[in-house]
Amino acid sequence: MQTLGNFKLPPFFNYPPYFTLQPVRDTREKQVQLWKELILDYCKTQKISVIGLEEEFPLFSNPAIESKDLFINLCISAGSLTHEAREAFLAALVSEAGRAEWLDKGHRKCLILWHRIQDWADILLNFVKDNGLEDSVMTVEEIRSGPESRGTDLQGVDRIILMRALKLLEHKGKLAIFKGTSADDEGIKFSR
Repeated sequence: MQTLGNFKLPPFFNYPPYFTLQPVRDTREKQVQLWKELILDYCKTQKISVIGLEEEFPLFSNPAIESKDLFINLCISAGSLTHEAREAFLAALVSEAGRAEWLDKGHRKCLILWHRIQDWADILLNFVKDNGLEDSVMTVEEIRSGPESRGTDLQGVDRIILMRALKLLEHKGKLAIFKGTSADDEGIKFSR
């Protein structure tokens, strides 16, 4: 089985037809589903939150795919996803409620949510409870990189995702966000 670092790639990753959008609707739907699952799994294990459509991304190419068939090589850029395929797979994640969001109007950067925002909010509440932080004040940066967050999903979580989860919890009355002099020292007061 092929790996990408410590990540095991699924068998379909070695088949050239999966690197170009399939013309038959049923086949394309299966292809899109496989890619959505792969992108979410990879991003979760590698703690990647943003994918740039125009940037190098390890899943978007497989240099091991080499075809001797001239027709296949003309149709698939030797194991690299076309721009159209990249956009289609990310757009499919965006269309699945809470799984991804475009960060810009040009659809060049995509925020990947391997946990939906509500799930991140639940992770935060469990983190607070498990660490006895009710009625405590922490900074956003302490939540992302403090000793309590080491080894948890919160360690190094993307600031955009964390702020959206915190704002959801603030809206529900579970915490209060206090503005600091800079974005790095915003305070969070958790409630019981």
